[in-house]
Amino acid sequence: MIRLLINIDHVATLRNARRETFPDPVSAAHECEAAGADGIVFHLREDRRHITDDDVARLKASVSGKLDFELSMAPEIVDICCRTQPHMATLVPERREEVTTEGGLDVISQLETVRSTIARLHAAGIPEVALFLDPDPDTIRAAADAGANTVELHTGEFANAPDDASREDVLGRLAAAAQLIHDLGMNVHAGHGLDYRNFPEFAARVPHLTEVSIGFAVIARSVFTGLRDAVADMRRIVQAQ
Repeated sequence: MIRLLINIDHVATLRNARRETFPDPVSAAHECEAAGADGIVFHLREDRRHITDDDVARLKASVSGKLDFELSMAPEIVDICCRTQPHMATLVPERREEVTTEGGLDVISQLETVRSTIARLHAAGIPEVALFLDPDPDTIRAAADAGANTVELHTGEFANAPDDASREDVLGRLAAAAQLIHDLGMNVHAGHGLDYRNFPEFAARVPHLTEVSIGFAVIARSVFTGLRDAVADMRRIVQAQ
């Protein structure tokens, strides 16, 4: 069965828009778990635009399911992740000017830095280190060479495909990438832009998927339904695949 992790960054974005103490992303994490989420995802950015250091400490202390710490390879953030010891660390690219993560990590040009960062995270007692990647075979092979045990496939191109032909093309590449990830002995995860409508088609075509990270779609729906119902609806869709 595919595990559903909920990204609560957007709750922190809303809080920070007014420099308030609410809505609290840690309280949101509790609601997500109460609704059946298998875990919580957060991204501690270098500019702290949403999740803060205090949020990280409170999430670590209170989340009962899987905790996925998304991070760049900036030394300060890697230090915090090592001290936090989440269940999983996911290395992602990060640019200050982007609204959200816009593509997969360039492993090939940074291979030694990626390898040393993964080794450091493992040495700190973090059992699972994932890389957020586009469905490129050479990059996936480099991820295995660097020591990652999981790849989270970047699904933004699929989610934003402008027409059926484009969507079919990217689904084919994602399916082939997932098979390669599995053949190389790594876990297949996915995330970015997946939602209530497109997830069934994605899951039906992409093999070996064990975990999915969904954030914006769930938080957006919760404005109208409440967070528990929004998470429960997504959980039913994921478990039906």
